[in-house]
Amino acid sequence: MAKEYDVAVVGATGAVGETMLSILEQRNFPIRNIYPLASERSAGKKIQFRGRNVTIQNLAEFDFSQVQIGLFSAGGSISEEFAPKAAEAGCVVIDNTSHFRQAENVPLVIPEVNAERIADYRNRGIIANPNCSTIQMVVALKPLHDFATLERINVATYQAVSGSGASAIRELADQSARLLNGQEIQKPEAYPKQIAFNALPHIDVFLDNGYTKEEMKMVWETQKILGEPDIRINPTAARVPVFFGHSEAVHIETRDKLTAAKATELLRAAPGVSVLDTREAGGYATAVTEAANTDDVYVSRIREDISHDNGLDFWVVADNVRKGAALNSVQIAEKLIETYL
Repeated sequence: MAKEYDVAVVGATGAVGETMLSILEQRNFPIRNIYPLASERSAGKKIQFRGRNVTIQNLAEFDFSQVQIGLFSAGGSISEEFAPKAAEAGCVVIDNTSHFRQAENVPLVIPEVNAERIADYRNRGIIANPNCSTIQMVVALKPLHDFATLERINVATYQAVSGSGASAIRELADQSARLLNGQEIQKPEAYPKQIAFNALPHIDVFLDNGYTKEEMKMVWETQKILGEPDIRINPTAARVPVFFGHSEAVHIETRDKLTAAKATELLRAAPGVSVLDTREAGGYATAVTEAANTDDVYVSRIREDISHDNGLDFWVVADNVRKGAALNSVQIAEKLIETYL
């Protein structure tokens, strides 16, 4: 009989936690017992998992020695407090927050890119899941880097409001409805300015260098995941009025010449990537039409940069809640049980 595992999902009532549970079910992860965990106010509520009701338990009271794997997605402060406790109890933590990503002894993993780093979970019992915007970009970059060696990346992101959580989704829906009905919007709460029918060049806090923390996460995480601290990365992250699915315009410069045809060939063969690029109206992927509710990273508009001899440009979209968070965590767990547990 195949081995089964006891799994805790921390933040089970959030958008990512709910998606983690559905993906575990969809992918037939070998689960013996599932433990959805949340704050005290959600404890006692029921969720459906594999056709039966499961009671949400209070995270603060949970004994992590009962589980072998913990999928965490309840915010950095929660992970800071409970992930080390879970690891000490013998649970391998796969953490979807930013709290451990830059810790030297914690692996930062995208299974299609650096699955071998999962072995480093033994350092602290924790594996970090990268930022959503980093994941989709690096899945597309990896085969190109292996062939032609990346030297510089310029990227502009167009990120969905679901990256900010349920309150931002409600705010976009409410503002859109009001404006379409000729009403004034209420004072924005999730964002500093109106998000409906707008674009905000601001995600996370501003840092001393003028970049936002979201932008610098893409720099730090890409360098760590690829093991290339010298790659130069220049990001601009914007929030756009899309519910699910991040889009990115990526411009790379490589040491060796990489033609659009060769890049297309490499990307078509890459795990987790779908190329949709027919150079005609609609012959490209978008966040809403292709990416939302699907697992792949989609690459389109692949072309050689007319301003740089060794430059290449392309468009990348993916579902930020699935591949950008929940799916990547479950894929890490799958590799973990396949090789290490």
